[in-house]
Amino acid sequence: MERGKAALACRRFKGRHTYDKIATVLDHIYSSYGISFKITTTVTDNGSNFVKAFKMYQMERDDEDDDEDDEVTFTDISEALQTRVVFDDDGGDDEDDTVITLPPHQRCASHTLNLVSCTDIDKWLLSTPGTKPVYRSATTKCTGLWNKASRSTVAAETVHDAISKKLLVPCTTRWNSFYDALARISGIPIVDLNTISSKFGLTAITEREHQFIREYCTVMKPLTVALDILQGEDHCFHGTLLPTLETLMFKTLQLKSGLHILIDLPEAIVTAIKTRFAEVLESECAVLAAVTLPKFKLRWLRTQDRKDKAKASLLEECRKIVQEDQQAGTNPPTRHLSTDSAIEDEFFSFEDEDDTSATAESQVADYLKSGEQGIDSLNGFALIKKIALRYNAATPSSAPVERLFSPGKLVLTPLRNRLSDQKFEKLLVLRYNHWFNDMMDGWMDGWMDGWMDGWMDGWMDGWMDGWMDGWMDGWMDGWMDGWMDGENRMMDG
Repeated sequence: MERGKAALACRRFKGRHTYDKIATVLDHIYSSYGISFKITTTVTDNGSNFVKAFKMYQMERDDEDDDEDDEVTFTDISEALQTRVVFDDDGGDDEDDTVITLPPHQRCASHTLNLVSCTDIDKWLLSTPGTKPVYRSATTKCTGLWNKASRSTVAAETVHDAISKKLLVPCTTRWNSFYDALARISGIPIVDLNTISSKFGLTAITEREHQFIREYCTVMKPLTVALDILQGEDHCFHGTLLPTLETLMFKTLQLKSGLHILIDLPEAIVTAIKTRFAEVLESECAVLAAVTLPKFKLRWLRTQDRKDKAKASLLEECRKIVQEDQQAGTNPPTRHLSTDSAIEDEFFSFEDEDDTSATAESQVADYLKSGEQGIDSLNGFALIKKIALRYNAATPSSAPVERLFSPGKLVLTPLRNRLSDQKFEKLLVLRYNHWFNDMMDGWMDGWMDGWMDGWMDGWMDGWMDGWMDGWMDGWMDGWMDGWMDGENRMMDG
């Protein structure tokens, strides 16, 4: 089992990026490919316009409709079928009464964790009296080092001569870059740091500030590891999110005992995670997605009560699938009743409910006892595989979408600055989907095979023809010369 991926569109968005225009463009893309009702989840960043678009045009769930009073609404079917969406130049639509329905929405987990590491922790450090002064002074001195080392080649050489490394400079567009830059400084002895600072004419870093940087990197390391995990694409599923968050909170709280300055920072991080991921932590779908991944199963749950609840949810979901399969199956043909016994057997025909429960329970028990952790092991558990495909189709992060922009600069070059929007989209999508690579591979294979075959055939034919011609000419000339010489000698004699 391997995850398949493909880029469908990369449209230019003109005008204001309002929620209604975003919803219209997304609905148009979904409808053009006929996947409006096939999408299980749409993952976006935490932008307020995206969040509002999915909130306003969210597909209503059946359980929510049951709680409301039944209301009868009459709709003209002919008018609904003839409704068209006409897009203007701004990416919007000309009709305000167009019905737009968007699939379920999920916020990017990597972006949310980045907000925890940058926004929430920064606010906590600046609001705590014991950490505010040292946090400001330490970051200010580190910023001075980064500016000097990045703006002058002489300064960069000075740093390299002192520590045999380069200083990493934070980048606002790259997650974990601030942590990576501080981690590089925390690994440098304070004597070397002060030597570099004195050569640059900067204020030296104190022992307390250096300790603050070390403790900050220690506490933030599990969060950065989790952030890198959730940015995965081929082997990262929606079920990876909940075990990652649970492990992150557990490992972060374990670091509290070895701290002196940032002793309350682990609790602040856990509180921020619980606040921003409150919906995910209480989601039963997220639990089913995690349990149906052989890598996790029930191992990531740390209490027996939570394990029992997760196992019960998995068992209930398996029973639903068995019932759906039975209802979707063809009904047996009606028998011709000719005797009283046949009529009596037909009258006392009951559904065997124990088979459904026994099938689901046995498969869940076998799956949880299995020691295999590869995703291919789901092929041996049909019910678990269906649940896993249903809840693990989406990725927890929108990072794969952002990687689509990387080959964009290879398509829109200064020498191709007159590409139309449609041509640019086609070239970018083809490049991202490796269409050019597959085509070139096939062309190169065919060209090499044809060239080698032709070259070998021509070489062999030429070699054989030349050898035969040379051999025949030499043999005939030698034979004729020898024969003529013999004849001449006989005549002389």
